[in-house]
Amino acid sequence: MTTGFSSKAISSHTGGISTARKQTSYSIKEMLLSAINNDPNLPSLGGSISYIIRLSSSEDESLRQLSHFILSDVSLAQKILSLSNSITFRSSSTRVITSITKAIFLLGFNTVKTCALTILLVDGMMTGKRADYIRTELTHAVAASMVSRGLAKYNQFINSEEIAIASLFKNMGRLLLAAYAHDKYEEMMTLAAQGMHPPEQASMRALNFDLSEFTELILNKWNIPFSIIQLVKNKPLDIANSPKNKYDGMRLAIEFSEKAVPLIVKADNNSGLESILLSRFGKALDLDKSKLDLIIKNAREETSMLQVNANLPPLSKNAIETDIKDSGTDSQSGSDMLTELALTDTKATDITVVQRYPSGKPYNASVLLLSAIQDVTEMMATNYKLCNLIMLALEHYYHGLGFRFVTLCLRNNQKHQYQARSTVGKISTELQKAFCFPAILTTDLFCLAMEKDTDLFISDAGVSKVREMLPHWYLTLFPDARSFIVLPLVINKKPFGFIYADREHAAPEGMTVDETKLIKTLKGQILTALNSK
Repeated sequence: MTTGFSSKAISSHTGGISTARKQTSYSIKEMLLSAINNDPNLPSLGGSISYIIRLSSSEDESLRQLSHFILSDVSLAQKILSLSNSITFRSSSTRVITSITKAIFLLGFNTVKTCALTILLVDGMMTGKRADYIRTELTHAVAASMVSRGLAKYNQFINSEEIAIASLFKNMGRLLLAAYAHDKYEEMMTLAAQGMHPPEQASMRALNFDLSEFTELILNKWNIPFSIIQLVKNKPLDIANSPKNKYDGMRLAIEFSEKAVPLIVKADNNSGLESILLSRFGKALDLDKSKLDLIIKNAREETSMLQVNANLPPLSKNAIETDIKDSGTDSQSGSDMLTELALTDTKATDITVVQRYPSGKPYNASVLLLSAIQDVTEMMATNYKLCNLIMLALEHYYHGLGFRFVTLCLRNNQKHQYQARSTVGKISTELQKAFCFPAILTTDLFCLAMEKDTDLFISDAGVSKVREMLPHWYLTLFPDARSFIVLPLVINKKPFGFIYADREHAAPEGMTVDETKLIKTLKGQILTALNSK
């Protein structure tokens, strides 16, 4: 997935914007829009952001879609897993998180969603000649979003997902200005820093248009939900007491998060700002000094961790870095010591894929599969959703054995056919729609495997005796599959589906005895879950 801005487009257009006054036929706003519209990569970034924002934590299908989206981008998946295993974001569990589904299950859908949005934004914007300005605005956006997340824990009026997203995109206008017209960005920020002009007036004087309205325009072009745009564009509220409704509460939370950013990114003495924030927002948002300190401390740690994992260089020796050094409080040290001394059966290095066979199968597949069984066992001990457990197991097959595509295919008795229900891997959405075939008895390899309840591993699908047993629908759908497994799902001698997974390369290394046992055990867990739900 390519989300970065074109440096060529930026350099060519920013030069034009800097001489906008000489080119009277175009306004600054029109030149800025021209630069953005002519960047070939911006639609990809906007489309990705819009897609993730629209996923709802209340819908089971959204977990699968979020997992698929993250897994389709190797870099994004690695960064999310790294974040999930950091001290700042991980749960009390000492086990290493190795799957996106497990990360969503433990950290929460909204946390992973917000982190993914942040990483996409950073990856898409960290370019251009004035990367320092872009870095400033990106750090501001990340810090504001993390403050919002922390604040939501203390206020019943606040929807944590919406305010975290709105806070992340609140300064989108300034961010785009920094990326495409750094001279105008400098002028505007200088005016604002002088203290004589509020941000709205500073943007009008420097740009001759309202930057907040420009932000709204861009977010609309990206098809960001209306509710988010309304929260982003609204002006500060004149409220001294508790908000009257949820919407006002979220507006206040976003304003607070914006104003609290200096506490996150600056190492200077900010006691004056703390007093101002408590005076302005304390009663309305039910904040006191201790709550504020905790929100800021957690936001610093989360912002720092996101900076590291999203490859967003720190601005300077700022409060974020200082907080890392100072975070060795007694409670933190105790937590770290407990983690260090805890009994663990798997090290992070053990479940990292370091080397693979030419087929794509990891050398340490048995360790990865053992970790999979432990993850599924832990989830089965909770009040889990079946779709989440299935996704977790399939993702572990995908990751642990190096497959390119994995699916759970079940019999649809009404339509008298077998069809894919859950999928992970390359172009999984398209393959899931096409993966179906009539539920009639034949002598092809799939039907025989289900009839005999026999797990199959095909190391080379190009061998003639194997190819002769492959059905036409399969050869049409997977013409390039060279090695695959078929794991029938049978209860009381009645087959009702199977698990299928493949690679584009032959696998002469085969499967070891231990790997085979673990593959069957993981399949048994899936059968147990399907039979009990």
